[in-house]
Amino acid sequence: MNPQPSTIDYQARPVRGPVVRKWPRRLLWFAAFCFLLSAFCFAFRSPLLTGLATAWIVNEPLEKADAIVVLGGGLDTRPFEAARLYHEGLAPKILLMNVKPSPTTQLGITQPEKDLTRQVLLKKEVPDSDCITIGDAVASTHDEALAVRAWLVTNHASRIIIPTDLFHTRRVRWLFRKELKDTGASALVVSAPTEEYQATNWWRHEEGLIAFQNEVIKYLYYHLKY
Repeated sequence: MNPQPSTIDYQARPVRGPVVRKWPRRLLWFAAFCFLLSAFCFAFRSPLLTGLATAWIVNEPLEKADAIVVLGGGLDTRPFEAARLYHEGLAPKILLMNVKPSPTTQLGITQPEKDLTRQVLLKKEVPDSDCITIGDAVASTHDEALAVRAWLVTNHASRIIIPTDLFHTRRVRWLFRKELKDTGASALVVSAPTEEYQATNWWRHEEGLIAFQNEVIKYLYYHLKY
């Protein structure tokens, strides 16, 4: 005997037509939400971006220290702020980095960065005897942290102050805390003012946009590498 064909309940099948027709409406709502969010961010971009920068930038309360550290780079800002802090009596010494020479320096066309930094400090009336060069051809912030660590241990120092660029401050604080945690020494990080941009207008200047973007990437990279 041939089996009887099964009875199919066509009415029990899910109806897909109305469900499919919901997608255009959902996409429309999503597009409207994105538009309103974009309009809100644009209208309030100034306080939002200022708040973002303020949250990122580190400015720690300063105390008297054993030395002020001038990291490599930032020749137009870092040594000037270091000299100002020195004259305020916050530290008796300024440490400057023996930065890895550039190709033009190796050819004798340009001066080594450590010499330029020292010249700025001398022009700002910091005695030469209080300017101490440390490190051996440092090429990164990590190299600088190791050089500072070695100086602190050798000289039995307990505190340093590091003035650096606005967006550089967060990475510097994280890295120096990590490298100094077993020495008993501490690093106080403060931002050095720049003429090109401030926390209140950094997104309006190419230098500010590049600096913030680069530091976010480097901050993540340093967390992964170190």
